[in-house]
Amino acid sequence: MSALLAPAVRRVAIIGGTRIPFARSDGPYATASNQDMLTAALDGLVERYGLEAPGAVGEFVAGAVLKHSRDFNLARETVLGSRLDPRTPAYDVQQACGTGLQAVVAAANKIALGQTEAAVAGGADTASDAPLGVDDRLRRILLEARRARSLGGRVKALAGVRPSHLVPDIPRNAEPRTGLSMGEHAAVTARAWGITREAQDELAATSHRRLAAAYERGFFQDLVVPFRGLDRDQNLRPGSTPEKLAALKPVFGLDGPAPTMTAGNSTPLTDGAAVVLLASEEWAAARDLEPLAYLTAYETAAVDFPHGDVAGGEDGLLMAPAHAVPRMLERAGLGLGDFDLVEVHEAFASQVLATLAAWEKRGLDPVDRARLNVAGSSLATGHPFAATGARIVATLAALLAERGGPGRGLISVCAAGGQGVTAVLERS
Repeated sequence: MSALLAPAVRRVAIIGGTRIPFARSDGPYATASNQDMLTAALDGLVERYGLEAPGAVGEFVAGAVLKHSRDFNLARETVLGSRLDPRTPAYDVQQACGTGLQAVVAAANKIALGQTEAAVAGGADTASDAPLGVDDRLRRILLEARRARSLGGRVKALAGVRPSHLVPDIPRNAEPRTGLSMGEHAAVTARAWGITREAQDELAATSHRRLAAAYERGFFQDLVVPFRGLDRDQNLRPGSTPEKLAALKPVFGLDGPAPTMTAGNSTPLTDGAAVVLLASEEWAAARDLEPLAYLTAYETAAVDFPHGDVAGGEDGLLMAPAHAVPRMLERAGLGLGDFDLVEVHEAFASQVLATLAAWEKRGLDPVDRARLNVAGSSLATGHPFAATGARIVATLAALLAERGGPGRGLISVCAAGGQGVTAVLERS
């Protein structure tokens, strides 16, 4: 009984990952659903690692942020439509932009505790096929008509419908507590931390340049599977430069002095999917698979962005990783100088730079820019909300393996709702 209550914690290996190329919304994937994209990414993983056999993996964990009602069981439906064994259990998770990384953590925990030997985790999102809500006044009338016990009652209820009730409720990229978009929140944080336009454009151009170089050297050959005519990320602009980006007009923070955030130093609305294969060391050894890296630590955090120190920069909407990372590193006995690679999700260039500044304010070492997002990140790839975490995990694990020797990498992902998910990957 004591063994059941206190199981030995095992190392969790990252075996590999696959994703479809990310596409700008209303483009090549305009008619693709979350399930279509997630199935394509999962089938790519199944083919690459020979996962067709019954019981090959213990479960599939995934999610999406923008979900139709038909996506209520997205992960399980994806399994049933894929080449994975249909008897594979599956469930959904959702933590805004942290969904993909949180799915990895959920799968890793079961492997670490010996509850399963292998699992697949990831996510998908489409801004093209976003669900349209019914006007709430119309919804109430329709429910009233459904509850009516007679035809006359139903007719009476439906007679209350007005033309204005027929306008659909289109999802907005805005926080319910503040009404501000993510970009407007990021603009407030950029002003609080004094982030310059020049620094943002330089970071954005570097992201494109590094992603292009990674594609050219074949780094993504084992990570990206073609889908609907794309074989690389559609948002990639190899010729992007700070000078070209400087010509773009600001789009966020226009109500303040000298706005700095543009479409070029912010991520576009994107469609895509990504998955990661995790396993115990025993499972990997039995199949002669060398782990790319190991997931050794993770931490989540949240900030009080509706009421906290937003103007001072401490509690900006996307600043939770500034709190999570120091806490995680203290628990692990590590400093930023102990990391060979650092992956910070680029929701906005300003948010990355503010996070780096906040880490330094909290006493952490400055991040060597030569180690930051070395194969590009969200500014260049795009950002399908729930897919980004899995993309980063697979990319970082592959980068650590490519180096050949021991290494350590940090992951930092900010998320809507003032949350953040962070993790550490290591290679022995």
